[in-house]
Amino acid sequence: MKKLYFLLIINLLATSFKSFSQDKNFYIFLSFGQSNMEGNAKFEPQDTVNVDSRFQVLEAVDCPNLGRKKGNWYTAIPPLCRCRTGLTPVDYFGRAMLANLPANVRIGVINVAVGGCKIELFDKDNYESYVATTPNWLKNMVKEYDGNPYGRLVEMAKLAQKDGVIKGILLHQGESNTNDTLWTKKVKVVYDNLLKDLHLKAKKVPLIAGETVNADQGGICASMNKIIATLPQTIKNAHVVSSSGCTDAADNLHFDAAGYRELGKRYADKMLSVMNK
Repeated sequence: MKKLYFLLIINLLATSFKSFSQDKNFYIFLSFGQSNMEGNAKFEPQDTVNVDSRFQVLEAVDCPNLGRKKGNWYTAIPPLCRCRTGLTPVDYFGRAMLANLPANVRIGVINVAVGGCKIELFDKDNYESYVATTPNWLKNMVKEYDGNPYGRLVEMAKLAQKDGVIKGILLHQGESNTNDTLWTKKVKVVYDNLLKDLHLKAKKVPLIAGETVNADQGGICASMNKIIATLPQTIKNAHVVSSSGCTDAADNLHFDAAGYRELGKRYADKMLSVMNK
């Protein structure tokens, strides 16, 4: 009887563990940055139909208008950042990833981005002093993350780790730091903090960064791309995605919807290439 009781307990524990363990085939990607990661272009009908349910977004804020609650997974129909943001590279990153991965793999994304912010907003030790210097419209966006976008990203990432495995980090930021030669070091601070706070290994979690609107489109921050190109010199597992040929809006600062679609696919191509290596 003792042996039978022991085996029963072991079986119950194993079943319980299996129920709450990670799905190794649920690939999680964190994304952060400013307005081009937030999504500036309006999404179009083609962006909201036929979205595979294997592509999921973990909502980072409460969105009553979308019927979504913070901390829950939903099919990744835009908007993927906050309640009224637009199309983002993450939309087509996820779709392109699924198209090139086995059918048993799911993709989950967490997108925390604030238009107009400097990279300093995501420095967990100094963000408060930075926010204090920003205009009210930016402060209001930061408030949607309870005043701490980095903290919200980590909070959501920890929830996601109960369901899947973090496979990479996507960054699109730099416009507000144009010509800042210390940008790469500031990005490294954020990246290293994410690795530490989420118990991740740099070798297994690449950072993919996208260029700002390219000079071939008249990008007003295109000079920043020379600095972005040097990011792999500071972060060994960082990789840069070209924005060449990605169409933009009239302001020459933001991509248009077609540009976001193409840029998102390029993020996926780069991530798949790194994962295959």
